Amino acid sequence: MSKSKLSRRSFISTAAMGAAAIPAAAKVSSVPRPDHPRRKFYNVLSLGRLGHHASFPEAVRLAAKHGFEGVDPDLNYFSGFPDGGLSGALDDLKSKNLKLGDAGLPVEFRKDEATFSTDLKKLPAAAKVLESVKVARVSTWILPFDDQLTYLQNFRQHAARLRECARILADHGQTLGLEYVGPRTMWRSARHPFIHTLSETKELIVAIGADNVAVQLDSFHWYNAEESAADIETLRNRDVATADLNDAPKGVDRDHLMDGSRELPAATGVIPLGKFLGALAAIGYDGPIHAEPFNKAVREMPTDDACAACAAAMKKAFALAGLE
Repeated sequence: MSKSKLSRRSFISTAAMGAAAIPAAAKVSSVPRPDHPRRKFYNVLSLGRLGHHASFPEAVRLAAKHGFEGVDPDLNYFSGFPDGGLSGALDDLKSKNLKLGDAGLPVEFRKDEATFSTDLKKLPAAAKVLESVKVARVSTWILPFDDQLTYLQNFRQHAARLRECARILADHGQTLGLEYVGPRTMWRSARHPFIHTLSETKELIVAIGADNVAVQLDSFHWYNAEESAADIETLRNRDVATADLNDAPKGVDRDHLMDGSRELPAATGVIPLGKFLGALAAIGYDGPIHAEPFNKAVREMPTDDACAACAAAMKKAFALAGLE
């Protein structure tokens, strides 16, 4: 993500939330062991995160072809069907035994009050559509800086606005996931740094005060924040809404890593994905996980080739944690 473009390709104090630390996962190996937690999370094809686009039916076809276990929901596609018409539209998804992942929050809460208010009014209708296809996870990301608002001012604004979003989503049985953005090149790029770690995100979730707000974890941000498996293991399954997987380029220290320049999972070995995934397995996380490389070479591949490369990368990453 760049500072000038706010699209990202379209946490919960342990004590306050009552989350007890979970024992560390068993030492990872390349072969699953009887004492190793089983994987409950499911591998979703997210074309937008790869920098590609396709119709929902085509995305379903590609997900099945390349062995994914789920696919991103498409709010615009679902909204085009009359009441009761979506059942037939999802027959292909069901026949291929695919699940839907998380949907992006269709509310711009980072800008002025008028923009936020306008988008918020549209959220109930969008949440109703997502509820009709049983999408129970909606996610968004936190911009880690601001040129005008101080940390406290920004924190209060985020808590107030996201509380309103969470309230509407709760009416439709949905969890709101919040992703912190970790690169130093991001949060140091403006006058006032803002939330960019798991612990700060936990504090925001406590301030929001809604039971249906959780964390969106991303291995790139987790690595940039210098966090560990133990940090993830302070969470429970219900505290994680969704997860992204990627790797970092070789030869670039954390002071210079860019949010928009990553690698496919397990491509370089810079990020200890075995520990990241092992911790998710240890807490029993059972939601969607996707590759999010933000990588020029992947964007320039034919879509089918990008899906194949992504599928292979996810399998390689799972093997690092001894997960099937």
